[in-house]
Amino acid sequence: MHAGPYGVLGVIIEGYAAARGRIEFGMPQTKRLFILRHAKSSWDDPGLDDHERPLAPRGQRACKVMAEHLRTNEIEPDLVLCSSARRTRETLESVAPGGEHLIESELYSASPGELLDRLRRVPDGVDSVMLIGHNPSVQMLALRLARRDDNPGERATLERKFPTGALATLTFDCGWSELGPGSARLAAFLTPKELNGNSGAGAAARENRP
Repeated sequence: MHAGPYGVLGVIIEGYAAARGRIEFGMPQTKRLFILRHAKSSWDDPGLDDHERPLAPRGQRACKVMAEHLRTNEIEPDLVLCSSARRTRETLESVAPGGEHLIESELYSASPGELLDRLRRVPDGVDSVMLIGHNPSVQMLALRLARRDDNPGERATLERKFPTGALATLTFDCGWSELGPGSARLAAFLTPKELNGNSGAGAAARENRP
């Protein structure tokens, strides 16, 4: 038996995988990036510093809708990167996506390029990340990463508006350090209003479609 680069054990495993219709040696692991804009915030206190504005009742309701969507679709990122603003922290708490949570002050005023630089520092052992931040940076980041010729309908919706509480899901096969313009696919773009108007099954089908 020719042992190949992985030895005899590798040949045995490779043969088993081939018999089951897949060969995993050398195949990249598809990674997912969830970009979530904070939910609607309150302007009731005009003297309150922008960083400290809380969620409005409408934002709290939107978080419940998005939290149900995450549970229904078993979306649980390995890592959550969240701006230190009160409204993003309250969005994180209400949506409760699971995983490790990092609250980072730099994300509050980060530009799209700075957000991308932060994502490039994510260890490649992390398969999925949720970024909770602010517009216009999150919208510009999603548009920059997504390939223009892939999923044009979703991209056109994203280009028009990235509402509060909306979630963009991107997938890619490179490492985090290799993320760049056009390196990802826009798999889905969902808003709380749309989720609230659709059945859970419809939203789940849209989230998981190729």
